Amino acid sequence: MKTSFTKKQRYITLVSVVILIVIWKLLSLYYHSDFILPSPEKTVWTAINLICTKDFLEVVGITILRGLIGFIIAGIAGVALGIWAGNKPGFYAFISPLIVVIRSTPVIAITLLALIWFTPDYLPVFIGLLTMFPLVFTNVYDGMKSIDSSLVEMAKFYKVSNKRIIREIYIPAIIPFIFSGISNAVGIGWRAIIIGEVLGQPKYGIGTQMQNAQTFLKVDVLIAWTFVVIILSYLFELLVRWVERKLVIWKS
Repeated sequence: MKTSFTKKQRYITLVSVVILIVIWKLLSLYYHSDFILPSPEKTVWTAINLICTKDFLEVVGITILRGLIGFIIAGIAGVALGIWAGNKPGFYAFISPLIVVIRSTPVIAITLLALIWFTPDYLPVFIGLLTMFPLVFTNVYDGMKSIDSSLVEMAKFYKVSNKRIIREIYIPAIIPFIFSGISNAVGIGWRAIIIGEVLGQPKYGIGTQMQNAQTFLKVDVLIAWTFVVIILSYLFELLVRWVERKLVIWKS
């Protein structure tokens, strides 16, 4: 039953995609202008030409590098501080206002300030970092609060070292929460990084290419780059889920 239901879901997804493409095609025929909405086939052809350009891999690679740098810093800081906050209520009371401020401040407001503070190359990394960090931190903190306190007290009663408590009690319990936070952070972080590139205009970057396409009314190029971002975000989310399945073996 599970297999047939999965196949049914795939068919429904396929139908949904086809409907969206048909609507897109009809709208392109209605407007009859590539400056407003190019046809699906023209956009696909533009995307193919885009991939074949000599700068494509460099542009995409630098954007991915910025995303990875921001993600790694946000992941390490979010996990470490989340564990510390979950174990030390006083530290959580100290850092929670900062988390609330970062999470509540609009991305565009942070970006405008960062334009003053950073060079165009570092701006997207900073925006991605600030966007992803609260998500990882909050999930790790929630995971820490879900741990059975009596188990920790028993370990301390038998004089188990703090390093061993973290390694054998805390980490296994919060790994699902870590991956949940990472999955959310990856999706939102990519969008923040692209916004940073659009406004910062570094020499290389997907956001820079999108801004250039918008400036010269190359709507097909703009949509093609949008699809590239969607595919990259989807592939990284699949990678996160794959690693999660390998590590969190008790969930399968």
